[in-house]
Amino acid sequence: MRIAIIGTRGVPAQYGGFETCAEELGQRLVRHRHSVDVFCRSSYFKKKIGRYAGMRLIYLPSLSLKSLDTLSHSLLSLLAASRKPYDIILVFNPGNGLFLWLPKLFGKKTVMNVDGLEWEREKWSRAGRLYHKLAARAATKLADVLVADSRAMQRYYSEKFNKETEFIPYGAELESSRDKSLLSRYGLEPGEYFLQVTRFEPENNPWLSVRAYEHLITDKKLVLVGGVKYPSSYSGQIFAARDRRLRLTGFIYDRDVLRELRVHCLAYIHGNEAGGTNPALLQAMASGCFVIARDVVFNREVLEDAGIYFARNPEDLAAKMRWVIENAESLNPFKEKASAIIASRYNWDDVARSYERVFSKLRRHF
Repeated sequence: MRIAIIGTRGVPAQYGGFETCAEELGQRLVRHRHSVDVFCRSSYFKKKIGRYAGMRLIYLPSLSLKSLDTLSHSLLSLLAASRKPYDIILVFNPGNGLFLWLPKLFGKKTVMNVDGLEWEREKWSRAGRLYHKLAARAATKLADVLVADSRAMQRYYSEKFNKETEFIPYGAELESSRDKSLLSRYGLEPGEYFLQVTRFEPENNPWLSVRAYEHLITDKKLVLVGGVKYPSSYSGQIFAARDRRLRLTGFIYDRDVLRELRVHCLAYIHGNEAGGTNPALLQAMASGCFVIARDVVFNREVLEDAGIYFARNPEDLAAKMRWVIENAESLNPFKEKASAIIASRYNWDDVARSYERVFSKLRRHF
């Protein structure tokens, strides 16, 4: 099959879950003898290569505005892909749902990964949230198949949009330490810090982590990896924090460094709450982290009782962090169970086979 992947920043993956999925899925489809083109945003890649892991990379521009970066690139990509001989167009991000009339007009078959509840993200204005809700509804009408990455998201689309979806989760690779000396770049020691890797946006709760941490009397550090492309008053609060124990590393794209940070943290704080199976949570579990997760149904579906949960207030998160410090010697059973969940349910090879089945069935029946 000839497959196009649209709606991500592109590969090699350096930024988020969509990109990681595109890379892991795309290279496996290539190994299964399919042709895969990934549409990449030009502005995110200083060095533009023609191929990566067997995938062909196509670079197109985007408007460098918070509300239009993704949408402008996806629109251009769908226009280009609709005029090429693809058998399947895989689209990430339901915000692109209003554009699916384009491939439909050209008789193309589309599969959309619906991800999370984009219209519940606080980073968007009221108009932005309305747009994303309308776009998701449009996707239920225009896409040939919708893919949900969690059972809870499946139920949401069934109940709210009266639309059935295919369940295909993300995957993760089990990891162990290879070079703990990489921690010295940030003045860190194994087991002596809390970690959160995320974009600095309200629905991910990094500012809540900072406020909770300020309640603790401890020598343990808090390491926040990430930031934002478009600064906001929310992210400004984090960058203005003055606690000397806090480490703000900015975005880290070195996978070896990220692995060591995850593997050696005392605990990983997962604050994402806007829905779907979050790749950052999967990778934290795959790295053997003890996880303190935001108490929402999407996180409980994945983590189960292999970690603990916090409410959206700094006092509760501080209490959970304090509990971790006091019970540091008793966390291994949680870590082992988290790793076992990943090994049994969130394997990239299984993910690729599931997508391949959906693509093949769609090609045969339309």
